[in-house]
Amino acid sequence: MKVIIQRVKKASIKINSSIFTSIEYGMVIFLGIKKGDKIEDVNMFVDKILKLRIFEDSSGKMNLSIKDILGEILIISQFTLYANMKHGNRPSFFESENSILAENIYNEFVNYISQKKIIVKTGKFGSMMDVSLINHGPVTIEMENK
Repeated sequence: MKVIIQRVKKASIKINSSIFTSIEYGMVIFLGIKKGDKIEDVNMFVDKILKLRIFEDSSGKMNLSIKDILGEILIISQFTLYANMKHGNRPSFFESENSILAENIYNEFVNYISQKKIIVKTGKFGSMMDVSLINHGPVTIEMENK
């Protein structure tokens, strides 16, 4: 699993030109699932994400987690995080997990965060989405579980 996390002032998703969902201050998580990723890997990875201290305290230092600020999370499935550009100009997505297995892991990722009493919103798995966000900082973190 690989994530790109962006600290945001707000973010939204449109599907078919209509607002599907939105969040206020928090983080957007773009989630890629790689072949071989397992549902059992989700909990430890999510726990690490939720402990990330990427939000500013009263001194302006990044010392607070998403839980500390009572922020919201928008999770978006993004198989293109595993694009391979080693050959040619067209990306290969061979490393991305097939959609059925990836959706199961994605759902477990979302469900596990939801159990942590954090406001979680999602895109629609497998849909064409228009994502709008205001990256605050900017702060963008890339993490991979393996």
